[in-house]
Amino acid sequence: MTTTTEPVGGSAPPGAPAPRAATAGRRTVRALLHLVLAAGAVAMLYPLVWLLSASLKPADEIFGSAGLLPHSWDFGNYVRGWTSADGSTFGRPLLNSVVVSLGAVVGNIFACSLAAFAFARLEFRFKGIAFALMMITIMLPAQVTIIPQYVLYHDLGWVNTYLPLVLPKFFAVDAFFIFLMVQFIRGIPRDLDDAAALDGCNPGMIYLRVILPLLTPALVTTAIFTFLWTYNDFFSQLIYISQSQLYTVPLALRQFIDGTGQSQFGPMFAMSVLSLLPTLALFLIFQRLIVDGISTSGMKG
Repeated sequence: MTTTTEPVGGSAPPGAPAPRAATAGRRTVRALLHLVLAAGAVAMLYPLVWLLSASLKPADEIFGSAGLLPHSWDFGNYVRGWTSADGSTFGRPLLNSVVVSLGAVVGNIFACSLAAFAFARLEFRFKGIAFALMMITIMLPAQVTIIPQYVLYHDLGWVNTYLPLVLPKFFAVDAFFIFLMVQFIRGIPRDLDDAAALDGCNPGMIYLRVILPLLTPALVTTAIFTFLWTYNDFFSQLIYISQSQLYTVPLALRQFIDGTGQSQFGPMFAMSVLSLLPTLALFLIFQRLIVDGISTSGMKG
């Protein structure tokens, strides 16, 4: 004789379809979530859309009309913005920014990866104290050290050169990227190091042949963020660079603003749109590796 046990509380047995009310509730929640995400995307993209629209408007229409679409299209803003009064083009600041940013990228990848390998894999005296001091520098405002740095670079004759913007990167001055790589390296099994050591690899060879190839997502993340932060940096470049031939994109855009009221907002917005293209292309190309590098680096403490 077989007996059947009814579900407690009248709930559906395992495998039975979910009630229609629960399914409808989940769909409603999902629709609301998508609506919130769409609203957030619109709020984040609106400034870029406004910038693109303003770059195609005449000067009297930029701030005189609230609509996004121009009443009359003015593509001359790009022509006037590209060619400056002294005959040079906006391509020079673009090239200067790319050169400085790439130099900073190389320095951070080289120095920060070496420092991260030392903190994550090597044993040396005062390692914990050194790591703690490095982490404290993340909370130190850059404005605190700008005066002694300027005095040092001025005495070295580096003012009006790109050395203050690039050379310090080769000494692992960005603690954030060191911490990012340390967390990533800690997630790599030490068995790989032991196997390489049995094959006769010293720490330098382990770094080059084992750690560095597996560190690619974190390296790409460091490279992209270093490029973006250096490319968009206005404060440091304003302090150390005063010659117009060495101007980068932020300094060149500043030339369109005149305190006497003769500001050229149309050409400035046009060149701002062009200046976004390199960073936008880098992010679109390496978006997956950036996400992988950030998410993987936080898996282990």
